Amino acid sequence: MVIPLTERDETAVTWLLESDDPSIRYATLVELLDVHPDSQWARSEERKIVDGPKVRALLAGQQPDGGFGVSAYAKWTGAHWRLVSLADLNVPADDPHARAAAETVLDWLNSEKHRRDTFIINGLARRHASQEGNALTVCSHLGMGSDPRVARLAELLLSYQWPDGGWNCSRHKDARHSSFYESITPLKGLIAYRSATGDDSVSEAIERGGEFFLSHGLMRSERTGEVINQRWLDLHYPLYWHYDVPHALNVLAPLGVLDDPRLSEALDLIERKRLPDGRWRPKGYYWRMPGSRGSLPEEVVDWGRGAPNEMITLNARRALKAAGRAMAGLAHR
Repeated sequence: MVIPLTERDETAVTWLLESDDPSIRYATLVELLDVHPDSQWARSEERKIVDGPKVRALLAGQQPDGGFGVSAYAKWTGAHWRLVSLADLNVPADDPHARAAAETVLDWLNSEKHRRDTFIINGLARRHASQEGNALTVCSHLGMGSDPRVARLAELLLSYQWPDGGWNCSRHKDARHSSFYESITPLKGLIAYRSATGDDSVSEAIERGGEFFLSHGLMRSERTGEVINQRWLDLHYPLYWHYDVPHALNVLAPLGVLDDPRLSEALDLIERKRLPDGRWRPKGYYWRMPGSRGSLPEEVVDWGRGAPNEMITLNARRALKAAGRAMAGLAHR
C-alpha cells in the first residue's frame, strides 16, 4: 500500500488513523484517503462506530422515551445537540438509539408551543432557523427524509428564508440583512435533505443561501469590506449554532463552489492556520468540560482543548480536499 503524501500530510493522517475513536478513523479513510466504503478496511472501522468512546458518551443516560432527562434543546445535553455530533461522527443511519432521540426532537419541533415562537415582522419570518436546520441535517443522515414531519421542516425553512438568501431571528423591525449564525445551519440542512431525498423543490433556496455566503466571501461586510467578526476566523468544535469560516467551507463543499475565487481568502486562511506537523488546533470554545464548573454550558464529551484536535483537523482537511488543495487519495487496500 502506498500513500502518496508529503511528510507533513502523512504525519497528520497517520495521527488520525491512530485515533482511539473509530469515527475518526473511518472518516479519514473514506473522506480523506478515498478508501472505498465497501472495502474490508473501511467496513471494519464502520462497524465499530457505535462502540466508539464519543458515540457512547453522547448516548449515555438515554431514557426510555428516547430523550436524556432534559428538554430536547437543553444546552448542550439535550437530544438536539447530541444528535448533531452523532451525525458528525457517522453514527449508523439505522441506529435505534439515535432514531429514538430524533423522535423526541421532531416532537418538540412540531409542537404548538414551538410553532408560536415564529414571528412575522414587516413581512419577514423571525425564527431560530438553526433549530430546524440542525434537525433536518440529522434526520436526513438517519434516513428519515421521507417522514412527513421531516419534509415539513424543509418546507418551513423555505418559508422562513429572507430575500437576501439567508435567515434571521432578529425581531428588530428594521432588520433586513440575514444572520450568518442563523443561515449556515438551515443551508446545511437543506443540502443534506436534497441529497437524501432527491427533492429538487429546495434547490432554489439552496442556491440563494449559497450565494449569500459567497457574496460575503464567508466573512466580510458587503458594505465596508471589513471582517464582520474576528472569532469567525478561528477554528472550533463543536460549533452548535455558532459560525466560523472552516464550517462554512464544509457546508458549501457539496455545492461544488469551493473553486469560486470569492472563497480563495477563506481557503488561504485555513492553510495559514495549519501547524508545522500538518494538524490544526482550536481557538475558543462554546462548551466546558464534562463535570467541570464555569459559565459555558457543560458538554457530555471531552472534545479536547488546547492541543491539536482530531475533529478540527478532519474538518480542515475536508475543506481543503474539496477545494483541490489536499493530498492525493490512498491506493486500495
